[in-house]
Amino acid sequence: MKPPASNTLVRPAVLALGLCLFAGPLLGRSAPAAERPVRLRVAASHRHLEHADGRPFFYLGDTAWELFGRLDLEAAGRYLSDRAEKGFTVIQAVVVMDDEGADLGSPSGAPPFLDRAALTPNEAYFKHVDAVVARAGQLGLVMGLLPTWGSYWKQVGRRTPALLNLGTAQAFGRYLGRRYATANVIWILGGDQSIESDDERRVVESLAQGLREGDGGSHLVTYHPRGPGLSSARLHQAAWLDFNMFQSSHGARDHDNGLFAAHDYALDPAKPTLDGEPRYETMPVGFYFREHDRLQRFDDYDVRQAAYWSLGACGHTYGHNSVWQMWQPGRPAKLHADVAWNEALDHPGAFQMGFVRRLFESRPFWRLVPDEKMVVDGPREGGAKIRAARADDGSFAFVYSPRGERFTLDRSVIADRRVKEIWYDPRYGVAHHFHTTDNQGFQTYTPPTSGRGADWLLILESEAAAFPLPQSRVAH
Repeated sequence: MKPPASNTLVRPAVLALGLCLFAGPLLGRSAPAAERPVRLRVAASHRHLEHADGRPFFYLGDTAWELFGRLDLEAAGRYLSDRAEKGFTVIQAVVVMDDEGADLGSPSGAPPFLDRAALTPNEAYFKHVDAVVARAGQLGLVMGLLPTWGSYWKQVGRRTPALLNLGTAQAFGRYLGRRYATANVIWILGGDQSIESDDERRVVESLAQGLREGDGGSHLVTYHPRGPGLSSARLHQAAWLDFNMFQSSHGARDHDNGLFAAHDYALDPAKPTLDGEPRYETMPVGFYFREHDRLQRFDDYDVRQAAYWSLGACGHTYGHNSVWQMWQPGRPAKLHADVAWNEALDHPGAFQMGFVRRLFESRPFWRLVPDEKMVVDGPREGGAKIRAARADDGSFAFVYSPRGERFTLDRSVIADRRVKEIWYDPRYGVAHHFHTTDNQGFQTYTPPTSGRGADWLLILESEAAAFPLPQSRVAH
């Protein structure tokens, strides 16, 4: 894996649908079995995801929405290998992209449907999807599959009937569920649209029911809402929704996505939650506002801030403006993409997301509970806002300072007489154990550097827990 150029500066210490849909051999067809099968479920705590054998699963996603329609198998394989090597665990991609995707089809030119009105699958297209999904499985990656983009089922505000409706949604879901019943898959409904009517809800529920019928309930299901939005707003009580997903979106710098995570964490019944679409690296800030400045783009600091502000989530999703659309020169660019996707793979934010996973997996992250009360002094709003989370057994706590500004903590959340204090540099994945002391009273901490881009995370932990120092190298 090629490291980011900035690593040379690291400082060691601080651092029927129609009848055709159900007829013939398509009925029981499934993708090739994964060489490294991943079977996931919601943990008994209802706060995180885990493997079928009980091992915690950290959801580190990358948005590759147009993967199936833009990349041939060879290029898709290069992309997937890169993401596996950097430590990503989930690839979010749309089986059938928006209306353009229905016409565009696969890189070979095969459209996804022989008959769009009946959503009759085109075997040539779905064989390409099969091959990409299988390749991801061979690498141990989970595909977060969106059956279609939201434009296929959205009814409110449109003049023509939606292609996914009460007559087609369940059958299409059943087809997809059967086809990918043995693959490494999480189903993600929604597709950047939120439910606005009872009819829309029934269509989405029909799609979810079809998926369950097709795969026998063997895969988790969540919902990707329009941003900024939360799946929990309308669907938290839905029996088919295994975990929540929110989209904090791309409207502004310093937009606190921790508010979304804290909102979902407080709901009853408990369900895991995560940010499925935060601000994307190199995307124009606030592109959907008329007054946005196209010269101002989100950078790696922005994507780090979003990842660490959502402490208490069951994972996080990264995105890059060129990668989600697999843009390359000579192709029309969406949202002002200007870097070829294969070059964008090595932008610093992607490496730094691997550090996020490595840090969290170095501790029992599934025990983390958002806890702002342990911060008794420090920035409480704006881009410097301090966010904190503690383990429910008192073994450790994470405290994030986005601008390196000082803060004061109540260390009594650590259940030990002796507490270790460690600075973690999110830019380089470097940890520095700087002190171990008696755990008494309040303590003020000043990060090693400060300013925009100088974010730091403090780890407080029980000396008796004997956790190893987090390492920057991502496990393969």
